[in-house]
Amino acid sequence: MAKVAITVNGAESKNVFPPFILGSSAVSLGDEVNIFFCPGGAEAMVKGAVEKMQGKGLPNLAELVEGVRALGGKIYVCELALTAKDLKKEDFRDGVEIIGATTFMDKIKDATITFSF
Repeated sequence: MAKVAITVNGAESKNVFPPFILGSSAVSLGDEVNIFFCPGGAEAMVKGAVEKMQGKGLPNLAELVEGVRALGGKIYVCELALTAKDLKKEDFRDGVEIIGATTFMDKIKDATITFSF
């Protein structure tokens, strides 16, 4: 089993689809998946945001997000986004955890696969 770490620093569909396509593939293979949204990507995890994102020929993004969660993948948002983007914990989708960068780094320190979008 691999440990996969994915960072996301953009809230546009071009930044959000790849992490969840790769993340859902990895978690379905039994890998541990950790997706971390930096402040620049945090707004993508606000309730209702992924439902608005579509891409020609791409899967339903909301279903991918829920699939990653259902299979045990972890979705994190950097706590700096709360102040930087004027957001509150309750603004985010269910199952999204707010953590600091140091905590994320500790969780992924033995990651075997990393991606950044």
